[in-house]
Amino acid sequence: MSSASLSAHLHDIDLLLKSGVLNRQSNAIVLSQPGPGSAKEELGFFIRDLFTRLQIGGIEFKKKALDSLLQILNEDEKSSILVAKEGDMRYLIHLLDNNHHSSVREQAAVAVSLLVSSSDSSRKCVFEEGGLGPLLRLLETGSMYLKEKAAIAIEAITSDPENSWAVSAYGGIPVLVETCRSGSPLAQTHAAGAVKNVSAIDEIRVSLAEEGIVPVLVQLLTSGNSFAQEKASNCLWILASAGEDFRVSILQEGGLQSLLNLLDESSNPDTLEHVLRSIYILSRSSSTIRILSSSISFLLQLCDAIKNGTIVIQQISASILCNLSMSDFQKRSISSCMGSLVKMMMNESSKPVGLQESSAQALISLLTAKTNRKEIVRDEKSILRLVQMLDPKNESSVVNKKYPVSVVSAIVAGSSQSCRNKIMSAGGYSHLQKLAEMDVPGINTILTNPDKEFQFGCGSSSTASGGRYW
Repeated sequence: MSSASLSAHLHDIDLLLKSGVLNRQSNAIVLSQPGPGSAKEELGFFIRDLFTRLQIGGIEFKKKALDSLLQILNEDEKSSILVAKEGDMRYLIHLLDNNHHSSVREQAAVAVSLLVSSSDSSRKCVFEEGGLGPLLRLLETGSMYLKEKAAIAIEAITSDPENSWAVSAYGGIPVLVETCRSGSPLAQTHAAGAVKNVSAIDEIRVSLAEEGIVPVLVQLLTSGNSFAQEKASNCLWILASAGEDFRVSILQEGGLQSLLNLLDESSNPDTLEHVLRSIYILSRSSSTIRILSSSISFLLQLCDAIKNGTIVIQQISASILCNLSMSDFQKRSISSCMGSLVKMMMNESSKPVGLQESSAQALISLLTAKTNRKEIVRDEKSILRLVQMLDPKNESSVVNKKYPVSVVSAIVAGSSQSCRNKIMSAGGYSHLQKLAEMDVPGINTILTNPDKEFQFGCGSSSTASGGRYW
């Protein structure tokens, strides 16, 4: 017993000697915490001393050392890099084990959570020192408080794709799924975020499916808090994009209706974006298209999203609209978004990619209704924008000419002479002629019309002025 006690003391003295504390301040083992603006060297020395005290003291000594560590991490996020560099991460992770006092484990869990959430380098250090395994054990068997801190840390670690694979290696997939199913609201939120992170890996998606992740995520859409709903909808989009089996499973579990309900209830732009992405992927199914096409409330939501949503939400909504099979009545009911679709085509940055194409296709779909063609020519701003996009001299425009040409073609197809004259009076005819000389596809079908009754002129029935038939 004496020998064991002596060995423990020798171990602690060895740590003190290696830390340099005795050489720096012979009169005090416990150093004062450096104040704000202290030199990096001074703070680094204090961190090394702190971790020394963490290892050699009893419970109260460890708790005081952890208090100091948490104070450093809370005061300045940048300090996490120095803590990871100067501190003993392996020992800090060791404090998460069951054989340590509960209060020490809780403080250590908070410290690890702060470290992995603060910087890439500190997150990498915790992972490389084996932090993921103990965190998953905490998530499975710890108290509610420990589970919440562990879930936060695991989500942060798995945000790095290079770390995500290890969740499966540690047997963490069932733990994450169960936390999403029955954890506290905070633990569910971050577990769903971790599931979203790891679902990008093919092999892990298979394990997630086997553990029944789809019904759990669908349930979170209705029962989770707003943050959990956002992450669950994002994860469903990733899974639905991965293959037909996931799409079938989501539909069978009532995922489409849950997504539609969330679309109606949520005002969070990120949540709406993920919900719409999921609906767009699910609309590859003919049964989904029938459901969406028959829902006036959903069509009105799409219309509102196109008019008032972020640019990404506008594009996704336009893409969904292109997939639907609507009656003329339904197209008339959402005609108010046509002006927004024209404006989307003029997006100066042409970002996101495909925005102009999706908005043009959605607009052309709506213009198959005769009343919509008449309505859009009454919208002077939309006509002026279309004509501006047609202008070959408009070098500042990044719009591909085929999109406004196809929209104009849809407007004049079967329209009255007044519709044609509206575009002409706005200056569209000269632009179309120049584009015809440039061999832009689709121009000839606009400038020529088998019905000789309609000519491109100010109500004139003659082509003597050189005007061409529509």
